Amino acid sequence: MGSLRSESTLLDLLARIDGRSYPAYRELRGGWSLGDVELHLDHVQGDPFAAPSRIRIRLPQEVAGWPEELFQGRVRRVALSDWLARQLARAIHTRGAQRQGSGKSGLVAIDAGGQEVLERNAVLVTRPFVEARLQVGLPAAGRRVLGRQAERLLREELPALARAGLRREALDLAEAHRALQSAEDHAFLQAQLAEHDLVAFLADGAILPRESGASSRPLRREAIPLRAPEALRVTLPLPPRIARPEGQLREPLCGLGIRAGVTLIVGVGYHGKSTLLRALERGVYPHLPGDGREQVVTEPSAVKIRAEDGRRVVGCDISGFIADLPRDRCTERFHSDDASGSTSQAANIAEALEAGARLLLLDEDTSATNFMVRDARMQALVAKEHEPITPFVDRVRELYDRFGVSTVLVMGGSGDYFDVADTVIEMHAYQPRDVSERARRIARDHPTGRRHEARRPLGPIQRRVPLASSLDPSRGRQPVRIAVRELDQLDFGRQRIDLRAVEQLVDRSQTRAIGYALALARERFMAPEVTLAEVLDALEELLDVQGLDALCGRPEDLARPRRQEVAAALSRLRSLRAREAPGDAAQAKRCSRARGSAASDP
Repeated sequence: MGSLRSESTLLDLLARIDGRSYPAYRELRGGWSLGDVELHLDHVQGDPFAAPSRIRIRLPQEVAGWPEELFQGRVRRVALSDWLARQLARAIHTRGAQRQGSGKSGLVAIDAGGQEVLERNAVLVTRPFVEARLQVGLPAAGRRVLGRQAERLLREELPALARAGLRREALDLAEAHRALQSAEDHAFLQAQLAEHDLVAFLADGAILPRESGASSRPLRREAIPLRAPEALRVTLPLPPRIARPEGQLREPLCGLGIRAGVTLIVGVGYHGKSTLLRALERGVYPHLPGDGREQVVTEPSAVKIRAEDGRRVVGCDISGFIADLPRDRCTERFHSDDASGSTSQAANIAEALEAGARLLLLDEDTSATNFMVRDARMQALVAKEHEPITPFVDRVRELYDRFGVSTVLVMGGSGDYFDVADTVIEMHAYQPRDVSERARRIARDHPTGRRHEARRPLGPIQRRVPLASSLDPSRGRQPVRIAVRELDQLDFGRQRIDLRAVEQLVDRSQTRAIGYALALARERFMAPEVTLAEVLDALEELLDVQGLDALCGRPEDLARPRRQEVAAALSRLRSLRAREAPGDAAQAKRCSRARGSAASDP
């Protein structure tokens, strides 16, 4: 990193470049010692209208004062870093927008996140120091350096922000304890799910609705707190307190437990079915204290599945759901440049299982109707030998019984799922009711006459080998070009990956990290016999050991994505090519004739 330059040297340099053209700011790159604060300029913007400069502010722990027990272990370290990023964002907000010239002059920002608590690289807490990574607009008049304004910004304002937003003595320690406790509770509850044969838990009093469909903030007024019905109520212990008296035991937590297996969420419209499912989607992440969903926890590998017309599918085994297509088209190694609703949903399930999902979340509103069910009347009209789709209703039980993969399904229009469900939850006036026994009685007393349509058992979970040569992150002179236009739009080299159907992405910095993860995986982990699952394992191990900075050799705002979203992005890369895993050559041979066009989907 090199030695730190002195404050007096900084003053001399700023005086010397005052009034010069903007690129003169590049002489500031490197580290500076400003009393008890270190300033590191890692990237200097090319002009005042370009992306802001990247600056790190660092306090030694002798000044920051954070005891090691508050950042021991991944959960506490992530929670404390997240909380400090938010405190610094609050201090920046208090500072206000101080425009100091042209373009982005005077801008100061930090990547502080939304309602979810994510591992991100905005703040780093270690034994020797606490460090925050900022975006800073260096002051300019036109494209000329404003040296005096830059002196005030770098020498006074940024150190003041560090002292106000990173020092324990300047912050509310009780609030920090609450943030850490909330994250630790979520991790503790999540770890207990399998032990209690659960895939999700929602504490009594949880506030599930959000203030709007475009916001992740909780609905404050008129929100009805969740209360579990007695038949589905479970009690889980909580970890000891972090705050004093440390180790104090706490009352166990009561709430709605969703059992492993097949769970239906039913009810009339606008009574909370989809709201419950969306809370489960986001329950893979811890939430801020007071969010309302902070004690909603879901199996960490859960994946929301939906239809996705028009997506590209590469080498997927969808034969368990779709087979015997016209012209003997193979579905064990299915390819399509423009998948239909049913084939895309089948591929999404196959890819989720490949990435390690143990829980599938589905809503009939975003599913392909012909993929979900074929009722008795349609069976009577269209013979099975003419129908290539085995509907999900005929596979959902097998997914759990054979593979241990549970499903939670919002279903308001078909009672055929009563025959395969373990638990049926009715949402009525935004409250859950257990109607499982009633649904079973209805299924017995009113048989539909529907026939089970699975002709053969599900095959093994697919094992694809992604080909590194099919990933190209370069563009022009840039060997790696990653850009995030929106949360769900990732530019990877010359291609744009559409992630609109990947509904558990919650932060643009996650999307950015996915791009760099794919580029790194191509460079380091993809090899002729390495499966996608093994690539994901290697990425996770790297992030566990080295952190997010291992993904990228340049200063970028990154938040850790789950392996499921990394896999989803890779599968949606239109240039992707994949081949069979070692030992799957027989399947590849059967499908060799199907590697051509993707003409007609069912």
